[in-house]
Amino acid sequence: MKKILYLFVMLVAVAMQVRAAGDVSFTASAPKAVVKGKQFRLSYTVTTQKVKDFRAPSFGDAFEVLMGPSQSHSSSTSIVNGEVSSTSTITYTYILLGTEEGEYSIPAATIVANGESLSSNTLKIKVLPPDQTAPGQQGGSATGRRGGTSPSASSSSGGQISDRDLFITATVNKANVFEQEAILLTYKVYFLVNLRSLEIKMPDLKGFHTQEVELQRGEPQLEHYNGRNYNTIVWSQYVLFPQQTGKLEIPSINFEGVVAVRTQRSMDPFDIFMNGGAGYVDVRKTISTPKLTVNVSPLPAGKPAGFSGGVGEFKLNSSISTTDLKTNDAVTLKLEISGVGNMKLIGTPEVQWPQDFETYDPKVDNKFSLTRAGLSGKKVIEYLAIPRHAGTFTVPAVEFSYFDLKTKSYQTLTTQPYTLQVAKGEGSAEGTVVSGYTNKEDLKLIGQDIRYIKTGEVSFQPRGRFLLGSVACWLWYVVPLLLFLAVVLVHRKRAAENADLARVKTRKANKVAVRRLKLAAKLMREDKKEAFYDEVLKASWGYVSDKLGIPVARLTKDNIEQELTSRGADKALCDEFLGVLGQCEFARYAPGAVAGGMEQVYESAATVIGKLEKLK
Repeated sequence: MKKILYLFVMLVAVAMQVRAAGDVSFTASAPKAVVKGKQFRLSYTVTTQKVKDFRAPSFGDAFEVLMGPSQSHSSSTSIVNGEVSSTSTITYTYILLGTEEGEYSIPAATIVANGESLSSNTLKIKVLPPDQTAPGQQGGSATGRRGGTSPSASSSSGGQISDRDLFITATVNKANVFEQEAILLTYKVYFLVNLRSLEIKMPDLKGFHTQEVELQRGEPQLEHYNGRNYNTIVWSQYVLFPQQTGKLEIPSINFEGVVAVRTQRSMDPFDIFMNGGAGYVDVRKTISTPKLTVNVSPLPAGKPAGFSGGVGEFKLNSSISTTDLKTNDAVTLKLEISGVGNMKLIGTPEVQWPQDFETYDPKVDNKFSLTRAGLSGKKVIEYLAIPRHAGTFTVPAVEFSYFDLKTKSYQTLTTQPYTLQVAKGEGSAEGTVVSGYTNKEDLKLIGQDIRYIKTGEVSFQPRGRFLLGSVACWLWYVVPLLLFLAVVLVHRKRAAENADLARVKTRKANKVAVRRLKLAAKLMREDKKEAFYDEVLKASWGYVSDKLGIPVARLTKDNIEQELTSRGADKALCDEFLGVLGQCEFARYAPGAVAGGMEQVYESAATVIGKLEKLK
């Protein structure tokens, strides 16, 4: 048993040595901001024990060395998924004092580790002036943090917290923008108290599509503001896309904070235990942010014909699966729109396929993430088409127009055209049902030069049994003839109707919308909110596109209202339909719940589509 235990220990030690023999790092760390006259800690850490010749840089006249370097050793071992890893570090620590206000750089230190010469990172440290309003206090060196450690010297006792001890600022990076231009809204907390927690309920921002930026809040940073040194944290940020022009207001927002303050009550053990520490109680504080106004200018006149609402900086690339194919084989044209801007609100460019191609709805794959400048990434659009006849065809260049924020002008990006060589394939177009298309090849009869009328024994009927004008004559000749003529007329009528793609889409608009709404109802039952609102939005846009005969890429809320009004819809019905679009768009892009929830949105969409179906 002892031998087995010894062998196990040896194997663990070997594994630890192997894991520890990885890359060695040498890093410097210090606060980003310090207060003049206050000491702070500067540390250099190397991840190995085999070191020599540590050399610190010159700290300059802005910093005074009070102590150091002091040397400390540490090691740790961890086991993750059966793998043992160990880390050994040496830390060299200095205690410095800021003597001059300003922003300074500390050069890299050097050391020889495992026989290799290494340099640390450089540091930038800002030396802030002392707290002018509270001389002799700790100024900006308060250690109060979220989660609570110790309150600053400015913390009030008895639960009284002034608006100068705790407040929040609201700022936007741009106050004058164009419609659809991204705006970064930042809420920053300034505090001199022991702030334990902070809650916010973001209200509806009318006139904006809003998306919250995911933040990883670190340690509070010092900042000199209005003569005092505050702990600061960027608490939340939102990217706003203005949907209206004019002066849009960002309203005042209330934050609910919990602050630990010193209490004057007697310190019995039960009271200490219930309040989480001797001498402190939690006090709630409501903080209000100031109102902001953003001036939103309309996009300049002269929009290109293919403008689909894009605002930002974009690039356009295209590719095609093949240029040599056979009839009834599929071909895929892929467009990739990349860049930064309002990518979720960009319409799909229209591809003009040759007339003899059967086309399908494009597949859109959004691959972007939210940044402080807007949505960054790419939108990949795949267009599928099937040629039904042989020949040489050209897919024209695809245009994508957008408003460029750098040049303050409209830009049009164009792909290259593609020439397709389509050879005769197996099968025929006659056997394929294609909505909206009729066959254009002549029928050929092969191997039918001899046709037999009747073979076998012949039987005769008595004269007069089958006379012209009799009931049997009508049943066997006239009725089938009439049925044949009726079938021919119906077939020709349907072929003519199917040849008119716009009319076919208009006639089938309600069926397509009902099918999508059924899928939305299923998503609602599964509580898939984002997918539900996306499907209702597709159903609404797709229905009005098919109903009005206007491609989705060219639809806007203005021309929808104009077209519906020309077809007899009153303003209330137009507003009801546009309201459904607004609710779905808000639910997709803005935080918070839509009034009434998914059930009301679903009922509203189904009702308004039913009313629009009654229009001519």
